[in-house]
Amino acid sequence: MRRTTRKRSKAIRRTTAAAAALALGAGGLVAATVYASAGESGPGAEKGARQVLASGGATIDCPDVGGELRNVPDRARKEVDKNLALLDQQVAEAYQRLRNESRAIQQDRNFADNAIMGPLKAKRTAAIDRIAIAIGRAADRPQGLEPLAACTLRASGNQGGGDQDGGGDQGGAGGQAGNGPVAADFADITTVRPTADKPRMTRGGSRGTFTSTCGVNENKLYNTDNIIVAPGVSNGAHHTHDYIGNQANDAFADDEDFAGGETTCENPGDKSSYYWPVLRLQDGTDEFDADQQGGGAEGNVGRILTAKEATLEFVGNPRGKVVAMPRFLRIITGDAKAFTNGTANANASWSCTGFEDRQLTNKYPLCPEGSDVVRTSTFQSCWDGRNTDSANHRSHVAFADPETGACPSGFKAIPQLVQRLVYDVDAPSLDDNGRSTPFFAVDGFPEQLHKPVTDHGDFVNVFDEDLMNTMVQCINTGRSCR
Repeated sequence: MRRTTRKRSKAIRRTTAAAAALALGAGGLVAATVYASAGESGPGAEKGARQVLASGGATIDCPDVGGELRNVPDRARKEVDKNLALLDQQVAEAYQRLRNESRAIQQDRNFADNAIMGPLKAKRTAAIDRIAIAIGRAADRPQGLEPLAACTLRASGNQGGGDQDGGGDQGGAGGQAGNGPVAADFADITTVRPTADKPRMTRGGSRGTFTSTCGVNENKLYNTDNIIVAPGVSNGAHHTHDYIGNQANDAFADDEDFAGGETTCENPGDKSSYYWPVLRLQDGTDEFDADQQGGGAEGNVGRILTAKEATLEFVGNPRGKVVAMPRFLRIITGDAKAFTNGTANANASWSCTGFEDRQLTNKYPLCPEGSDVVRTSTFQSCWDGRNTDSANHRSHVAFADPETGACPSGFKAIPQLVQRLVYDVDAPSLDDNGRSTPFFAVDGFPEQLHKPVTDHGDFVNVFDEDLMNTMVQCINTGRSCR
């Protein structure tokens, strides 16, 4: 029987408007309001704004409420989690209506505000009020949440992306489902400069590695849940995940379920859960979820690609020894909403075999013939020494300093998970918008437009104590273990 997990509030930190307005590189996101600014008044600007909306070149940008909740009492977490997940659902539904009402938007300059954005704000206001009330019953009621109800319409940069043949609802925003990707979301890996060197290993550093082999999701365990950010909520992710390792992972799993779950890992002492959004080829294939929420009904379409390789390597710290991770530690790396949130928590890394000294953060790679697409997720390697999770699912862990390798004050170095996924997929044809060779894209929230910067990974540590201690000893003594 399914059990509801311990409740945790959902949060992915929202950056300031100024940070969100930064470009993510050539052809990347430029956060700009769809509507005319003070210096762009007049009928021409209004007409241009409506054309951007009608062309599928806009998306919805909403403040991240969960990121503002620093303390959620246990008694309030069920109600808070439910309403945070509802906020995501409201945005997804509003974005779908924005896409479906292009004719009305063309005809009435106020339609988007009156019929979509206004009602969205009202729904968000009610959900935010319920969150504040729930917390207020067990602790001080949080202040300053009300302004987070209002969302904005932003130019996506996808207008003029062109239609694509191959099935699905085609739109100006590109891609099989009409909400991305577009040709500008891809870059030739051979033109990318090599990335900077890693911190130098000091004499006291931990040089060893520990590799766990857990397959590539041959079992085809998929769901659109997310036990870390939306426990107890079906379709909390609004996109499909691949799962390897623990086979008990769904929205309703708790620590006891994880402890008793089966594992795909070769060593049965590793019952950890490793999961990530699936990669799809937008070739017109109707997958099992073509009509389902989280799948085709929310713009995640095409053939799910199974990685040909999935490497899970735990590495040490260049400055010192590592300590054991606590059992049931939860870590999220990257930001599923980085396209609208900004890049503060983004950690996408795309490359090609043979070119992995060159990494892309905001583009999908175009790999030369004979080279495969590589997705790398590097997880946080510093732990606060107390908590297995936190209200925003981030503050209990941190990255080491990129130059020195040192952990923040009060944090301890732990084995760092480096997850590497390899896919055999052809470079899409950009000159005809993927007609000859289709685009590929990572699953995501519909309003994130399948941008590569939204790639992310999730990890729940369910190593048994003996195997975790073996990992730590191996890393600290400079050995390579499997």
